[in-house]
Amino acid sequence: MSVKSLIVGHGGRESSLGWSMAKSSQLYAFMAHLNPTLVGLVRSSGGEYTLGDVSNPKAVVSFAQEMQVEMVMVSSDDPLAAGVVDALVQAGVPTVGPTREGAEIEWNKFFSRKIVDEIAPYANPTYKTASTIGELETAVSYFGTQPIVIKPAGLSGGKGVKVVGVHLRDNKEAFDYGADIITSGRLGGAVIVEERINGPEFTIQAMTDGKTIVFPPPTYDYPYRFDGDTGPGTGGMGSFNFPDMLPFVPPNLYTQACEIVQKVVDYLSIHQRRFSGCINAGFFATNQTDLRVIEFNARFGDPECMNIMTLFQGNWTDVMAQMINGKLALGDVPLRNDASVVIYLVTPDYALRPSEPVEFLLDVGMAEDIGCHVWFSAAQSVQSEQPGGSFGRYRTVGTSRAVAFAVNAADITTARNMVVTAIEASVKGPLEWRKDIADPRYVSNLQNGQFVP
Repeated sequence: MSVKSLIVGHGGRESSLGWSMAKSSQLYAFMAHLNPTLVGLVRSSGGEYTLGDVSNPKAVVSFAQEMQVEMVMVSSDDPLAAGVVDALVQAGVPTVGPTREGAEIEWNKFFSRKIVDEIAPYANPTYKTASTIGELETAVSYFGTQPIVIKPAGLSGGKGVKVVGVHLRDNKEAFDYGADIITSGRLGGAVIVEERINGPEFTIQAMTDGKTIVFPPPTYDYPYRFDGDTGPGTGGMGSFNFPDMLPFVPPNLYTQACEIVQKVVDYLSIHQRRFSGCINAGFFATNQTDLRVIEFNARFGDPECMNIMTLFQGNWTDVMAQMINGKLALGDVPLRNDASVVIYLVTPDYALRPSEPVEFLLDVGMAEDIGCHVWFSAAQSVQSEQPGGSFGRYRTVGTSRAVAFAVNAADITTARNMVVTAIEASVKGPLEWRKDIADPRYVSNLQNGQFVP
């Protein structure tokens, strides 16, 4: 009998993880809506699913015990901050994911900056913290006319950071934004005020059992809503990686970034903060020799997780078991030496304003025939097959991204062309996507130092 594994969550990240888990186990899913990818994987692997609040520890534990699952994957920010892993571990259910204390590197930005101050102070940008209006006034004044960034101290789903010159007109408007967070108590009720850093960003999906870390090639993601890096911040419109190293990230800075991640894991271990799974670490490569930490996430990135899953060529439940048992080895996560590209499709109103559900048509089989993975996120099936055709009808759910297309290939141009071909051939309806993801001109601009901070 195959292993019973449980995925907690319902986004594109969870769809890709579930896809890997279902290859070698009976997949079970605890999710908030009927994600078509996860529903299909659960049914085909012989598992079961349920709907509920993924941040309710008691409900998740109850389902895991009822189904007698043998391992659980929790890699989503809200459940981690809510202590879902703590509850599962206390109930004796083997689980990949940090406890609430381990995940504090994400849900408390003050805490993560404090760690970097201790382990690698040279890599922190100049910053000030503010929990009161008075502290905010002092912090903003400190930077004078230098453009700043306002970061909520708490979780914001990738949509809370605002940059002067991109989202905000000036430091006065930045002050107003920070004051709103403090007075309203939302997003942690406090902010970090940082200098604006100029330089291309990159992320590392560092996989760990709390001691040993496997470092994959770095990825580049697109946090802004529209082409040309304009519009509001999002959870991520897409991402890519090159074989080996991104061409605009000097190898010495990648090595330095990996050393910082190792120090973070060591810090958490020394302070008995249980951590397993993935640290999604973001950095600025400010020049050939200088590095700055953007943030740490206590779980796989979304969409960057999908890049890793397209490249992974092993047994993911075996990797989970090694993480759970503290026996992860450097060779346990074999990855193809390929490029990969992920593009998210979203509603026209995504990240701009609340919107009503949007319906769209998608032929998953056609996309897969082109060589592309289709991983649903905030969407559910309305009609699985149209009469006389193979297009299914789907409807968006909530305010997040609808569906992701992902592919790996020998080079970035081939990978991008496959994704674009699949989207244009297999999707009908009002969904939108960024056309400059992995575009050769965009990548060339990054290499030449042309980028939006």
